[in-house]
Amino acid sequence: MSKLENPVLVAVVGAAQGLRGEVRVRSFTDDPMSIGDYGHLHSGDGRIFEVLEVREGKNVVIVRFRGVNDRNAAEALNGLELYIERDNLPDDELDEDEFFYADLEGLEVVDAEGRSYGNVSAVYDFGAGDLLELKGPGRRPVLIPFSEAAVLEIDLDGGRLLIDPVAAGLVDIDGDKSLKPGT
Repeated sequence: MSKLENPVLVAVVGAAQGLRGEVRVRSFTDDPMSIGDYGHLHSGDGRIFEVLEVREGKNVVIVRFRGVNDRNAAEALNGLELYIERDNLPDDELDEDEFFYADLEGLEVVDAEGRSYGNVSAVYDFGAGDLLELKGPGRRPVLIPFSEAAVLEIDLDGGRLLIDPVAAGLVDIDGDKSLKPGT
C-alpha cells in the first residue's frame, strides 16, 4: 500500500457490470479509454489497481482490474475514487496556455491591487461550468466561477491566480466587500 504525494483524481468506480468482476468507471481523462495508460491507479485508502481490460460503455468505460474476479468483489468497489501521481501526467503534450486542474490547487488568489483572497483548495465541475474553491486561514471556503471574466491570469510559476473580485462575486459593484480579503 502506498500514499501518493500529489494525487490527481482520474476516475470513479460505479456499479458492477456482469459476473466476471468488471465495473463501470467514469473516467476524467481526455480519452476515457486511456484510463490504464497512466500506470497503476490508487485508491484513497492505499490500494493499488492494475487495469487489465477497458472497453467502451454507454457514458462510461467498462474496466476489469487485476484481482477483481467476481461480481461481489466488483460491487465492493462502487463509489471508489481512483488517483494517479501528478508526475504520471504528460506535461509535454500541453500547449503553452494549457494546464491540469490539479496544478491550480494551492495557488494564491489575488486581485490587481495585491489583496489576497486565499488559496485555491479545489476545482469543481457540477455541470454548469467549473468553479474554484478558495480557502484562507480562518475563513469559510467560497466558490468563484472559473471563467475568463473572473480569472484574469494564471501564473503557475509564480504560484498566483489574478482575479477580478467583482466578476468573481467576492466584491459588490459598489465596492462593498462580500468576502474581506486578508481576513
